[in-house]
Amino acid sequence: MLTSGRDPEEDRVREAAHGRVAAQKTAVRKVLRHSVRGQVLDALRAALVDGELVPGEIYSGPALGERFGVSATPVREAMQQLALEGAVECLPNRGFRVLSRTPRTLAELAEVRALLEVPVVLGLARTVPAEAWAALRPVAAAAAEAAAAGDLAGYADADRAFHRELLSLGGNEQLVSVAQDLHRRSQWPLTGAPRARRAELVRDAAEHTALLEALITGDLPLVEQVLRPHFGAG
Repeated sequence: MLTSGRDPEEDRVREAAHGRVAAQKTAVRKVLRHSVRGQVLDALRAALVDGELVPGEIYSGPALGERFGVSATPVREAMQQLALEGAVECLPNRGFRVLSRTPRTLAELAEVRALLEVPVVLGLARTVPAEAWAALRPVAAAAAEAAAAGDLAGYADADRAFHRELLSLGGNEQLVSVAQDLHRRSQWPLTGAPRARRAELVRDAAEHTALLEALITGDLPLVEQVLRPHFGAG
């Protein structure tokens, strides 16, 4: 039962935020229950982010299956999903080619992400209570931990998780799904680009923390000041 003077909407948002944080803490255990296809898909996505799957190179299902210790079938199924996501292209009777990226592609993705996420977060900053933002601190901390370890694939997952939790407070599942797809695409490296340095990951994670603290204190100018450069939107 609500106590006198409490806003039911604030309670709803707060409870939802706490529930999502709890789900984050059990993510590792849930991975163990994934299908073989899901585990292979996660491994391939990590290999893309790490640069182990090289843009322009062709990979066969059987060869990758041998690498992961599985049959070619779940590899092909996972690769079909990556093709839908725009990471690879299917080559009949040959395998899958990892698609090359250009600086313009990444710049366009950053622009679209900013157009989508910045106004949403700024709107939420005016309505979501401080307690709900504070409940996301463990998510930001997980990203900072992966960054400090120089774990590029782990940071990519944690980075998406942080942005997903921010947007999820708005309750628009379709928006979250679209934003997550754009975010994943933006994490694939450029052709021939050097591996992201730990310092770059740490700096990006620090922006998460700064943004969250600004949201908790309700400092709207600071929220926008931190948020726009985070997407390279100026």
